[in-house]
This record gives sequence, C-alpha cells and structure tokens, in this order.
Amino acid sequence: MMDRKASVDRVILVVMDSVGCGAAPDAGKYGDEGANTLGNLSSHQGGLTLPHFQELGLGSLTTILGVPPVARPQGAVGKMREASAGKDTTTGHWEMAGLQVSTPFPVYPNGFPRELIDAFSKEIGRGVLGNKPASGTTIIDELGAEHMKTGAVIVYTSADSVFQIAAHEEVVPLDELYHICEVARRYCDTLPLARVIARPFVGQPGAFKRTYNRRDYSMPPPAPTVLNAIADAGLPVVGIGKIHDIFAGNGVTENLHTEGNADGCRQTLEQMDKVERGLIFTNLVDFDMLYGHRRDPAGYAKALLELDGFVPEMRRRLGPRDLLIFTADHGNDPTFHGTDHTREYVPLVAVSKKTAEQTSTPGPNDLGTRLGFFDIGQTLADAFGLTPRPRGISFLSSVM
Repeated sequence: MMDRKASVDRVILVVMDSVGCGAAPDAGKYGDEGANTLGNLSSHQGGLTLPHFQELGLGSLTTILGVPPVARPQGAVGKMREASAGKDTTTGHWEMAGLQVSTPFPVYPNGFPRELIDAFSKEIGRGVLGNKPASGTTIIDELGAEHMKTGAVIVYTSADSVFQIAAHEEVVPLDELYHICEVARRYCDTLPLARVIARPFVGQPGAFKRTYNRRDYSMPPPAPTVLNAIADAGLPVVGIGKIHDIFAGNGVTENLHTEGNADGCRQTLEQMDKVERGLIFTNLVDFDMLYGHRRDPAGYAKALLELDGFVPEMRRRLGPRDLLIFTADHGNDPTFHGTDHTREYVPLVAVSKKTAEQTSTPGPNDLGTRLGFFDIGQTLADAFGLTPRPRGISFLSSVM
C-alpha cells in the first residue's frame, strides 16, 4: 500500500551478474582474499575500454586499468557490502529486495545424499549420472555421450547451493526436463537448497553446447519483499532474465525470458518505451554463466564493452522522474582460482537527470560504502512512496 506520494515514476534496476569490485572484508572466510572482478580483469587484459561507465564514475570504485576516475561523474557512485551470509545469486538478489539471509544455504561438496538421489531417480523414471561438484561444460563433455546412450540425466552441483540437471534437448524434451526440475525442487526443499537449475544442451559428443533454455527453480523468499510491496501497490514489476525464477515468481507481475546479455539489454530498452510507471528489473547472466565460471577474462571484457554500448540508449530513455541503477549480486573474478563466485563488494551506479546535472559541481557524486544490498530495497520503497522496509538506508535523496 502507498502511504505517501511517490517521487519516482520508474526505476530500472540492472544486475550485472557477478561484476564485483574488490574483495569484501570477510572474503578470507570464503577463500576469496585478493578477488577483484573489475580490477583483476582490467590488469589481466591490459586495460578495459568502458567510456560510458567511465563517464558515470565507475573508475572511482577500484583501480580499473583503462577506466580512471573522472572529476565530475554523471552518475552517483558507491559500492555495497553484502550483509547476508554466502555469495550466491539467490541471496544477493533477495537482499537487494530487502531480505537478509543469516544462515547460508547448504552446499554439497561430496554430492547429494544417496537416498535422495535414489528416490528422485525412481520418481522421474530415469537414471542419474554424476552427482558431484563440477563445471557445467566439463561434466557434459564427460558424461554427455553416456547420457545420450542411456537417457539418464546428469546431476551436479558446485560451491553454490545448487542442484543442476543437464540433459540433451533431443534425449529429454524441455517440458520433461522442466518437470524433472519441479520434482527435484520438492526434494531440495527438505535440505533446503537454494536453487534447482535446468541445464539443457545440444550437439554431439565433442561439440556439446548449452542453450538459453535454462530455467532456475528457487526456494520462495521467506518473507514478502519490496517487489511484493510494489506489485501490491498496483504497479508493474517486470522481471527480465532470471528475475522471476530467483524470486519464484513472488512480486513479479511480468516475466520476460532472455537469450544473453544483449537480448536482456534490448528487452530493457523495449520496456522503457512501454512501461510508464513501476520497476523494470533485469539480470544479465552472461557475465557469470559464460565468462566468470568458465574463467574467460577475454569474454568477460568483451561482454562489459557490449553492455557499455547500451548505456547511452538507456540514459536517453530516462524521464525527469526516472532512476537507472547498475549493480551486481556477487563477484566471479575470471582471473581467480577455481570456478566459483567470489565474495566481493559490488558496484552501485545510479543515474538520473539530477546526477547528470550535478557535474557542474566539483567532486564525485559519492554514495559511499553501503553496509547491505538492502539499501536498494529501501530506496525502491522510498521512490514509490511505500511503507519503509525494516532494514536498509535509502540513497534516493542523493540521486533524485
């Protein structure tokens, strides 16, 4: 319910999935000391070219070779430290929406309990291969041929709280794979595991390729989020990419599937042309899925440059009462050891007509270091005139 007058028409919230900006103070607890997705990537690549993010002030967050700080940034810039335990997608997004997860979701470094796998296999009527931590591309190379021969699904996990199910689209049709994931979700609720992920692929042995028909089946948030509050106020909440999946549909009034970052950016622009009031919430998954986990610095750098090219069009579509926010849900340093997420600060880059006008005054539009991603949730409540959230500090007055 709206308690007071909204001061914003639209918020466009873009999550650059895994684009961290330096190890968090507790990174050592996660084995992530020294991680810095933007900083280490820029050094590895001999510099990044991100002229539009540079103009907004991204270079003030950490040392980014090729993206130095500017004297008068056109955005308001800060960084956020995650308050919740863990470093996974679900926790990061939930915290942005105003929740805090005190106990990390469980992980299974030795695979899932045998009794769970046996019961799951019996219910779906197919065998199970794998049941171990693995890289998604490596395990389909290892077990894909056997899967095609036997029809058994490939189950694997990682350092995150995930139950991933890979299957060839010609062996297990998508509808069946999605049903299998729904069955797995029931079993994983008892653990409780954060996400079940459908990982369909195509091709032949030696040339398998994962497709964008992935789906995530998350645990529902334990309490209503700011997304529910916005939707309950009669405003649209448009989820682009895997936003709907992460929140198990809670508070999302429209779900738009994407096939990569560029498609996500194009759909964001289309919604900015359509939606007059409300929240447009976009996740750009390629940074994490294609380049972070695969430790592909060159691909990661190229994806950042691609996003940078969309920034002017997003800004051009902003009205006088609109706010555009770029942030991330965790890090995934593509130069770091292993293949998992990294516990990092994340960028907070906010853009409005006001932040651009403030370039006439010397000095940065500094949002400082925020002590929780839930500051975004509080800002959304403030923007739409909703009851304040139980945690977080709004930065709306600094940007609008």
